[in-house]
Amino acid sequence: MLQPFRLALVLALVWGAAARAEPAPGVRGRRERSVAVASTSAEPLPIVRVAGDIPTLFLFSSPIQKKTLTFDESRIRVLDAGERSIIVQPVANLGAGERQEIGVFFADDRAPARAAFVLVTDPAEVDSRIDVQRPEPPNTACQPTAQAPVPKPEDFVLLGYVDAKGVTTSSRKGTLDAVQGLSLDNLVAFRGTGWILADVKIANGLDRPDWTPREAMFVGRIGMPLRARLVATKPGAIPPGEDGRVLAVVEVPETKADLVFTLEVRGDGERRLTIPDVRFLKPAAEDAQ
Repeated sequence: MLQPFRLALVLALVWGAAARAEPAPGVRGRRERSVAVASTSAEPLPIVRVAGDIPTLFLFSSPIQKKTLTFDESRIRVLDAGERSIIVQPVANLGAGERQEIGVFFADDRAPARAAFVLVTDPAEVDSRIDVQRPEPPNTACQPTAQAPVPKPEDFVLLGYVDAKGVTTSSRKGTLDAVQGLSLDNLVAFRGTGWILADVKIANGLDRPDWTPREAMFVGRIGMPLRARLVATKPGAIPPGEDGRVLAVVEVPETKADLVFTLEVRGDGERRLTIPDVRFLKPAAEDAQ
């Protein structure tokens, strides 16, 4: 007579445990997962689910520049930022269809240079931890003499750097007084799909030592400075009395307005050239609408 009772008791305990293991109605399930950084601007940004009552931890596989974090401070809070981590939480649950972008640059010069994510709120789940994976560069050790193919015009379209809106430009001649023996000859500002590029010709004073440009930063009127990739058309130092050409490029979120930055090009001996009011015009197609 005791066996049916014992069986019922066991089943009741099992069902009770199962009921306790299930999330209560209205409570979001928490997930921990790995997310790969987009390798190019053509790839969609990974989506991360956030909630107003639960922080989300991002753990990066490489050191980051926490000062380059970009996000909408009216909607997203950064609770903490370290060498390889950030903790974020929305001010309140994001509305249906609302998508907030957050991005940060890595501390090294390896591609991809920036990690960016789209934050959304899901009624059922929230990502409590994201392990950020950075794609490894292709292994070319077995081909030491191999050279990258020369880029073709169609590559820029296929990679998403140029779309139907095209590329807009603005230019200016050197109107800055020489500071620290450096002056601006001319500048052309390019803006494409998700990127801006400044083509700068810099003159080194005749009575100054050799100067090698080392890094560039775009400083906006709001938000954090953006560290740019800096490419010299002629590697090495700019001798006294001569000029050199450098390209500073950075990825930026798409907007419908002109972008205005101060460009700082830094180099040897703490000498720098600061160029204010560098204007990147909105895409041409926007003007036609």
